[in-house]
Amino acid sequence: MQTSEDKSRDLFPGALEMMILESLRRQPAHGYALVQHIQQRSNNLLQVEEGSLYPALQRLLKAKLVKSEWTTSPSTSRRVRVYEITKAGLRHLEREVSRFERMLEGIQMVLGPARSTQNS
Repeated sequence: MQTSEDKSRDLFPGALEMMILESLRRQPAHGYALVQHIQQRSNNLLQVEEGSLYPALQRLLKAKLVKSEWTTSPSTSRRVRVYEITKAGLRHLEREVSRFERMLEGIQMVLGPARSTQNS
């Protein structure tokens, strides 16, 4: 059974992919750096597990929205797979963010008046 804290961290379908693409739009990164970036940007509200991250990266690779290259990390001297957004990924991200913003606007319209009346 999930706690309310766990439920607050659940993401809607496509949210993780959008956050990965946005992170990669800023700069190419390996998996661990993506997890850290999302966590930091969300003020630790979002925790991305490896069990969710790597399947999402594989879906993005398969869809050719990201590409990857194996390299050696300068800080750890270990081999890491660095992901980079493609032009198709940038276009996809723009469309998805636009859809998300429209959906959020609709949700806010539905929730807005009811919430303000209850809080009065």
